[in-house]
This record gives sequence, structure tokens and C-alpha cells, in this order.
Amino acid sequence: MSEINENEVRELLSKVRDPATDRDIVGASQVRAIEVSKTSIAVTVDLISPGYPLRHALDASIRGALEPLGRTVTIDYGLRVPRKPPRQDLDRLPTVRNVIAVAAGKGGVGKSTVSVNLALALKQLGANVGLLDADIYGPSIPKMLGPAQREADKSVGGERIVPALYRGIPAMSIDYFVESGRAVIWRGPMIHKLLQQFLEDVDWGDLDYLIIDLPPGTGDAQLSLGQLIPISGGLIVTTPQEVALLDVRKAVDMFARLEIPVLGIVENMSGYECPSCGHHDDIFAAGGGARLAQELGVELFGKLPIDRRVSAGGERGVPVVEADPESEHAKILREVAAKTALETSKRAGTGPRRSSLLRTV
Repeated sequence: MSEINENEVRELLSKVRDPATDRDIVGASQVRAIEVSKTSIAVTVDLISPGYPLRHALDASIRGALEPLGRTVTIDYGLRVPRKPPRQDLDRLPTVRNVIAVAAGKGGVGKSTVSVNLALALKQLGANVGLLDADIYGPSIPKMLGPAQREADKSVGGERIVPALYRGIPAMSIDYFVESGRAVIWRGPMIHKLLQQFLEDVDWGDLDYLIIDLPPGTGDAQLSLGQLIPISGGLIVTTPQEVALLDVRKAVDMFARLEIPVLGIVENMSGYECPSCGHHDDIFAAGGGARLAQELGVELFGKLPIDRRVSAGGERGVPVVEADPESEHAKILREVAAKTALETSKRAGTGPRRSSLLRTV
């Protein structure tokens, strides 16, 4: 075989385009390493999101580009989640690459359930994830996560708030600082100040994604967060019926006014199948999520049927992606997580990047 060098391999790889972004993988700094021997070529390529759904297509493109060299090709994949640097005056989360807000137009549609399972699914897929409960009046994240590995507290120096820790996921909620069962009766400025403290004073650590569970509606918390930090995108949770969509459209309008892109839609309570006889019933109508996605020009990331295991997991503090990882719901939620992460990275990749942590997946 004729001698080849790393530069020749790199030149061929520069013709390979990431199927998600259409950027060449060399120019996008996704080629981390190249090793050439007389009989083989080993390359390490960084994927732009955990659970990257287009990995097989990228793999085929890389192998096709290197085929003329006549050597065995080995490809290892790492993870490099891009971050679009915000304006300096809005950079309150310098160690967080992307902020994803989970929203719904009204309460009771499963928004917090999706938030918790989204965070855990992203963690399972290899990302570093944090979870912020922004529902000041009705916090539910601590209950859904179960007993903490570490309670939220001040650091030794007293300058930074140490978040609670659940299965490696740092989390913050007003629930950690109020007496159990006591109502939080605050005006807007107090909510703004608390959220600012949760963003600026909490030691979140190095995160690929901070998932924010927004309260229902379009109130003070949403406005404050939109003013305090650049939010990478919003994930909309709805149920299928039209009455739910009426309120969801208001949440979408709020995102538009705050210049927050909608990443995709999740339809919850999407029908019920009797475990005994298999009969399917669309209890809350059908097709609402698909209509909303089409209306907005975004993707319907997933449809979650009604299943008691999902609610039971939240009640027990063991969300379904952890309690029953091979269940239909867990698989759908991991797919939602992968699609959400990919859409976030695609949007972040359109601007300048800040260096990020490299690791193997």
C-alpha cells in the first residue's frame, strides 16, 4: 500500500458533511483525532448531541469518504455539545451550554413529568444535565425525583448555593427553602429576584443542558427568565384536545415575544390502551399535537399514551425512564430527549462556538 498521512485523511474528511447541520465535520471541529498506520485508519469524531439520531448516516459518509484509501477504518465517537455565546451582560450561566425551557399553556398536562424524564433521559444518553424548578407557586420536581443524594445547601464559603443532587443531576427548587406545606405568596419582583439568585448564585457545574420546568401559563417567572438569560429553545407539552391547544398557543406566542424558538412538541395523554383487552380509546381526543406542530412548522417529537406507570413513577420519585427503561414510554421519552438535544445543537451550531468539554460516548 502507498504511504498516506494525516493531512490526506483530513482532506477527505473535509468533504463529509454532518447530516444534521450540513457543515463539513473538519471545518466544524468535529474531527478530534486521526491515526494512520500501514493497514488502518482510526478517527475520533465528536457528535453534536447525545443520542444523535443521524449517527448511521454520518458513519456511512465517513467510511465512504475514506474508502479510496484502501485501509480498514475504525471510528470512535465522542460528544461535543456546541454553545452559542450570549451577550456578555446576559452570560449568567457561563458553565451551561444550553438552556431548554419546558412549557405548557395550562397546568395538569404533564409538563413536570416530561421535564424530569427529559433530564434523566439526557443523562442516560451521556450528557451533563441540570434541572431548575421555576414553578414557584407549585413546585413538584423534588417530589418526582425522590430522595436526594445531596441536599441543597450553602457552600463552605457561603458565597455559592450548592444544588441538591439526584442521580448525578443537580437540581434547584423553591421547595428546598420553604416549610413543607406552606404556600409561597409572592409578588413578581420577589420571583424575579429568586430566579436571578438561582441562576447567578447556584454552583451548577459544567452542564450541556439546564432543563427549566416552567410554571403553567405566561406569567412572571417566564418573563423574568426571558429577560435574565438567553434560552436556547422551548419544548411545548400539550394534550390532544383543542381546549388545551387554545392555551398552548398563548405559550407559543409568549416564546415568540421573548424571541425563544420552539424546538418541538410533545403530546401527552395521547390515548389509552386497556392492558387487559387491548382496546384503544382517545380519551382526550386525537391529533392535537400533530396539528400544532404543523401550524408552527416544527416536529412532533413524541406522543405519550396514558399509562399508570408514568404517574406512579412520579409519585414514588422514580421516573419511568429509570423505573422501567424498556417500556414504551421510556423509549418514547429517550427519543424525545435525543430530538430535543439535536434541535438545540443545530440552532447553537449556527453561530460562533465556545470550547466545550470533550468526552467519549
